[in-house]
Amino acid sequence: MQIMSNTRRDFIKKTTLVTAGLVTGIGSTSAKSYRRILGANDTVKVAIVGLNSRGSTLLNTLLALDKVEVVALCDVDEKVLEKRGAEAKEKQGKTPKLIKDFRKLIKKKSIDAVFIATADHTHAPFSIYALEAGKHVYCEKPCSQNPYEGELLVKAQAKYGKYVQIGTQQRSAPTSQMAMKDIAAGLIGEVYEGKCWYANNRGTIGVGKDATPPAHLDWDLWQGPAPRRPFKNNYVHYNWHWFKHWGTGEICNNGLHEMDICRWALGVKMPNKVTSQGGRFHFVDDDWEFYDTQIARFEFAGGKSLTWEGRSCNGRAQYDRGRGTILYGTEGSILLDRNDYFAYDRTGKEIKHEAETGVSQTTNLAGEGILTDFHIQNFLEAIRTDIALNSPVADANYSNHLCHLGNIAQELASSLKVDMNTGKVLDNAAAMKNWKREYEKGWAPELV
Repeated sequence: MQIMSNTRRDFIKKTTLVTAGLVTGIGSTSAKSYRRILGANDTVKVAIVGLNSRGSTLLNTLLALDKVEVVALCDVDEKVLEKRGAEAKEKQGKTPKLIKDFRKLIKKKSIDAVFIATADHTHAPFSIYALEAGKHVYCEKPCSQNPYEGELLVKAQAKYGKYVQIGTQQRSAPTSQMAMKDIAAGLIGEVYEGKCWYANNRGTIGVGKDATPPAHLDWDLWQGPAPRRPFKNNYVHYNWHWFKHWGTGEICNNGLHEMDICRWALGVKMPNKVTSQGGRFHFVDDDWEFYDTQIARFEFAGGKSLTWEGRSCNGRAQYDRGRGTILYGTEGSILLDRNDYFAYDRTGKEIKHEAETGVSQTTNLAGEGILTDFHIQNFLEAIRTDIALNSPVADANYSNHLCHLGNIAQELASSLKVDMNTGKVLDNAAAMKNWKREYEKGWAPELV
């Protein structure tokens, strides 16, 4: 049976190798590293937990790659689990193990790496559990639901020494990597400001009604580390993003991607000041708890700044793009998104344009596209040959931390003074109350 067209398979392999070579220096791996990991020609055996939307995209990408076997799938929704299992069998010729409980999944010794695409409140705990079980981790953004979890996940990766790649896939974009090289070479002078945006036309989520969870959904397992709440009919499988008990709002859901690019270009980590303004202005009578409109600003040492503008329910594009990044330098500017790179001189004249070799989606729910292929392949090559990750958690968590600070500033309607060494908010007890959440008994993430 023909599983995947040779054209697509070859395209992913060739373009990914080019991408990896831009930033990681594949040829530098030692013989000792090859022995220590899997060996350059070995198959990486993977599992995926969370199989809706983004999880489905990860599955399709993995099934298109050589030297990868999807050996297990995990989801608390039995209908989704069975559907993805059938898809995997059709494409790779064998059925993965289908497991409902993530805690049972990570006990499987055959699994080398776990891909996590569950709800935000489970990302860090599940990643930590997987690390403790000796697995490498690919975790979709955000890597944490609160600042404490981000700190703990970084410590866990350092303790257990496994790879943890965060799903900010634009880090693996050849055009974005090219832009960073051009910035380092002085193409637009010193970059001092980054602005980014996200615009969509999300509808109302309505007012949820108390209901009995569907028979095929294990609502208790879905809640995992979060203290238990009764089921309502507008929570799953997507609207949990807008509830503070489980989600992290649009800034973590989408703003994180472009804020990460800005931070990369600016060469900064922690800010010294954070402000945010906005609110819920659309469909104000529904259950949406976060902000459909938010302008968050972050100031850093040396006068550098980063601004994110999120408009979840007003899809007016900027620069003809629903999402993107513009970087201002002393000698010009750069416009970036997932599909293009433009450079301009100080008069606004275009001096460079590079398009990606394949298209990536920008404002749909699953985010499929060539950048996901690149990013996953970088993770797999790191496991096989010890090349550097493009988005390791130790670095990616800085971007995630910015998002949490933006939400805290918005929640409190106050300017935050931040310790640039620790990322903690100074002289603001109310802000620090948002540092950590309460956990369901028996589920709290901790290092063992």
